[in-house]
Amino acid sequence: MRFTFDGRALRGEPGDTLAAALLRNGVRVVGRSVALGRPRGVFTAGPEEPNALVRVGADPMLAATVVELYDGLEAWSLSGKGRVDLDAVDDRRCDKGYLHCDVLVVGGGPAGLAAATAAGRAGARVILVDEQARLGGDLLSSRLLLDGAPAMDWVAGLDLPGRVLTRTTAVGYYDHNYVVAVERRARGERLWHIRAREVVLATGAHERSIAFPGNDRPGVMLASAARAYANRYGVAPWRRAVVFACADSGYEAARDLAAAGVEIAAVVDPRVAGDVVTGTTGDADGVLNGVQVGPRHVEADLLAVAGGWNPAVHLFSQSQGRVRFDEHLQAFVPGTSAQAERSAGACRGLYGTREAIADGYAAGAEAAGHDAHGLRVPECDERPARPPAALWVVEGDLAFADLHRDVTVADLARATGTGMRSVEHVKRYTTAGTGADQGKTSGAVVVGLMSALLGAAPGQVGTTTFRPPYVPVSFATLAGRDRGELSDPVRTTAMHDAHVARGAVFEDVGQWKRPWYFPQAGESMEDAVLRECRAARTGVAAMDASTLGKIDIRGADAAAFLDRIYTNLYSTLAVGACRYGLMCGADGMVLDDGTTARLAEDHFLMTTTTGNAAMVLDWLEEWHQTEWPGLDVSFTSVTDHWATVVVAGPRARQVIAAVAPGALDLAFMRYAATDVLGVPGRVFRISFSGELAYEVNVPWAYGRALWEAVLELGAVPYGTETMHVLRAEKGFAIVGQETDGTVTPQDLGMSWIVSRRKPDYVGKRSHARPDTARSDRKRLVGLLPDDPAALVEEGAQLVATAGGTPMLGHVTSSYRSAALGRTFCLALARRWRPAPGSPPCRGRRRTR
Repeated sequence: MRFTFDGRALRGEPGDTLAAALLRNGVRVVGRSVALGRPRGVFTAGPEEPNALVRVGADPMLAATVVELYDGLEAWSLSGKGRVDLDAVDDRRCDKGYLHCDVLVVGGGPAGLAAATAAGRAGARVILVDEQARLGGDLLSSRLLLDGAPAMDWVAGLDLPGRVLTRTTAVGYYDHNYVVAVERRARGERLWHIRAREVVLATGAHERSIAFPGNDRPGVMLASAARAYANRYGVAPWRRAVVFACADSGYEAARDLAAAGVEIAAVVDPRVAGDVVTGTTGDADGVLNGVQVGPRHVEADLLAVAGGWNPAVHLFSQSQGRVRFDEHLQAFVPGTSAQAERSAGACRGLYGTREAIADGYAAGAEAAGHDAHGLRVPECDERPARPPAALWVVEGDLAFADLHRDVTVADLARATGTGMRSVEHVKRYTTAGTGADQGKTSGAVVVGLMSALLGAAPGQVGTTTFRPPYVPVSFATLAGRDRGELSDPVRTTAMHDAHVARGAVFEDVGQWKRPWYFPQAGESMEDAVLRECRAARTGVAAMDASTLGKIDIRGADAAAFLDRIYTNLYSTLAVGACRYGLMCGADGMVLDDGTTARLAEDHFLMTTTTGNAAMVLDWLEEWHQTEWPGLDVSFTSVTDHWATVVVAGPRARQVIAAVAPGALDLAFMRYAATDVLGVPGRVFRISFSGELAYEVNVPWAYGRALWEAVLELGAVPYGTETMHVLRAEKGFAIVGQETDGTVTPQDLGMSWIVSRRKPDYVGKRSHARPDTARSDRKRLVGLLPDDPAALVEEGAQLVATAGGTPMLGHVTSSYRSAALGRTFCLALARRWRPAPGSPPCRGRRRTR
C-alpha cells in the first residue's frame, strides 16, 4: 500500500497502522516536541500515543498509532500540536445513532469477549464495542497459546451474540448508564448514544513509563508496543534492544523480540540486582544508539520500557466510581461503583489471560442476572506474575514525566517547591496530563513523582479527574449531520401509521413527527388548510394532540407548589375542574403555558406545549429541589402514557356521544374519568380553537382505535397548520411564536391571568420592574392587511412611516382565514400616534 509522509513516498502492508508502516520503512523520527523541539519517535501502539502525532488530510492532528493505513494516504509530521490545512477537502459525513441494550460490554479483549458471551448465553440483549479493527485486545499482539492453540483461534470460536461494533471507542460514561461511543468509518465517524441496563467495563490497562534521563529519544518505547509491532504487524526494525523490566511483562516482550530476530543486549530489572537505566545516548539525529545502565554503556537502538501497568479506569471514573490505590499492583484500580456497572479483567488489575477470561464470564453472567455455570476457561501457558517495582523516576538531567507536554521531573519539583500539594494544581501549573493523550502515559508517573517529592503514599496523592472524552473527538463528529433518521431520535404517536396511510404531510415539533396537514387528491397546502378550518368551524374535526407534554403532579403540597410556579391560583381549583395557566421565568418573561386539571385534592395533571415538555419538567424539578425542598410534591412525565384526540366543532357532541357518552354533559373547563370505547379514559372539555371542543385521552395502546373511530363518525382530520389558524383567529398566543423570551403576560394582553391575591410566584418581582411596566412596550395586536388577499410574511417589520423608521414591531403569525374570507395577522407592536398629516403605518417585509 502506497502512502506519503512529509512528501516522501513509502510503502506499507494491509492491516498496518501508520505508525507500523513508518517503522517498517525505518522512519524513526516522526515529529518534534511541542516546547523544546526535541526529536520524537513512536512510543506506543494505541490511542495513548504522546509523540507520533500527525496531520492526515483534513484532520489537523491524529495519533499515527490508530490511523489505519490505506492506499494513497498522505500524512505530515507535527510538533506536538495540530495544524489546519485550509485547502484540504473534507468530504466526510458524520452521523449519530441511538442504541439500547440490556448489557453493554466495553472492550473486545479476553475479559470483554468472555463477558459478552456469558451475557448473551443468558438471553440478554448485548452490545460489544471495541476500539480496534479486530477483536482480541492484547491477544492480537501475543504469542500466547490457549488450550495448546494460538489464542486467536479461541476468539474465532466464540459465539458472540448481539451487536458488535469494532473501530468504536467509548469516549464518555454519563449518568444512568448512558455511554457515548465514536465509530470510525472511511466515509466519516458515527457518534453512538447508548443506553444500557448494565455495563461491563473490560477496557484493559495501559503500560506505564518511567521518568529517567533521556527517556524521550526516538527508539525508546513501551515494551508492550515493541511486542505489538513485532508480533501483530511483523515489524521489528531494531537490531539490538535493552529491556527495562520493572514488571514481568518486560520479560515477555524480551522473549517475543528475540523470536522476531532482535538481539536482547540486556534486561534491566530493579527487582533483581537493583540496576536501573540511568540515561541514553543518541546519534546526530537524536535517535537512540546506546543505553546507560549505571556505569555501563550498552549499545542498542531500542529501549523497551516495562514500568508496570495502570488499569484503564477512565470510564469507571467518569461514571462517578471511586478508585483506590493497590499497593501490590502499585496502581489505581476500581473501588466503589456508582452505577449499574462492573469492571472485569485487566481494567481491575487482573492481568493474567486465564483469570481475565474467568472474570469476564462472571461479570457478563452477573450483568445478565445469571451465573457463569457451564462456561469453560481455556488452559494457557502463562507464568505467575510477580509484583512490579515501585519505581517512578531515576534521578538525572532532562527526565520527562509527560512527553507530549515536554514536562520534566524538574518542572514537577518546581511546582511542589512553590507549596503546591494538590495533583490538580500541579497538573495546571505544569500542563502535565493536558495533552492529546490526556495523561494516559504520564498520569501515573506524575502521581509517583509527587509521592516521592511530598513524602506521601500515591494513594494519598490521588489522581486527577478523568474527564470525557477518553480520546480526542472532532467537532464534526459531535455535531453530526442534520440528515436522515439518525440525526435525532424520532418520536411518533400511536396514530402515526394511520396518519401516513391518509397521506399526511409531517412537520418536526421537537422530536415529534406531527401531521402538518392532510391533503386530498389535487389539493395544495393552502386548499387543505382552508378545508380543515371550515370543518372545525362548521362541522366537526379531529386532531392528534398526543404530543402535548403531560406531567402527573402529586403530593399534599401540590396545589401550593403550582401557586408558586404559575402566575394564577391553583389552590382554589375544584376537584374535577381545569384551569389555563401561564408560567414565567425569574425575569418575568413567559416561559410556557397549558391547562392543568385537578384530579384529586393532592393530584394534578399538567399539560405543556409539545416542544417544552422536557424543559418544563426540568423547571419544576429545579425549583422543588433547590428552592422548596420542604414541599411534599413529586412529578412524573406521562406524555407517552396517554394518546389524545381533540374533537372540535359545532357537531363535536355527536362524536363524544358515540365514543365517550359519560362525558357528554361536561361543562366548560371540566374533566371526567370515564370509559372511552369501553376503555378507561379521561375527557377534558377544553378549547384551543374557540369552538366547542373536547380532549379525549386513552391509554397509548388504544390511541389508533380511538382516532379511526372518531374519523368514521365524520370528523375531518386536521393538522398543526390548521390548529395555528384556528387559535390565531381566536387571538390566542402560542409560546415560541408570539413569544421570544422578552414578552411578559401583560404584553400578550393577559394581565387577567396574573394573580394580585398571591403573595408570590416565580417572576412576580420582575413584573414590578420599571422596564416591564413601561407603557411603550410591544403588545400583541391583530392586524388586517389593506389588501385582503395579501399574505404578509411572518417576521415582517412594522414601521411608522413609508421611509422605514421608526420600527414599531413585527408580525408573529400570518394566515388565510376561511371564516373571515381574507388574510389576517398577529403582531407584537408598540403603540403609535401619527403626527397630523403623516402617512399611515405600513407593514414592510424584512430584508433577507
